[in-house]
Amino acid sequence: MVRSYFIRPEDVTAYHPANHSGTVNRCLISSETVGAHNVEVLLGVINPQQGASPHAHPGIEQVCYLLEGRAVAEVGGQSRELGPGDCCYFPPDIPHSFTAIGDKPVKLLVIYSPPYGEDPSKVVR
Repeated sequence: MVRSYFIRPEDVTAYHPANHSGTVNRCLISSETVGAHNVEVLLGVINPQQGASPHAHPGIEQVCYLLEGRAVAEVGGQSRELGPGDCCYFPPDIPHSFTAIGDKPVKLLVIYSPPYGEDPSKVVR
């Protein structure tokens, strides 16, 4: 079997991540989809006024890049409103939250290193 290195969002199963409300993720780049070992890329859609409750990922770095909509990210005592083209970084072990604001859904790319694998045992609340 030949592995494909090209992924369309509609080709992967959508899921609702733990510790999030109104959120649907699709894991685009992972060991399962393309054989990636050190990085994971998700496409997320968050309904207005919903998102991730405060939590941290032990030993996992996270980057969020907004494609559409507006959101507020909070990490390490800092808070910032984000729009399309903005990016934020959540260091390992540091509590953070992410909330869609406004009246339109947020669409974003989420990058984890090492891969998170949507394992609830890797979340610290």
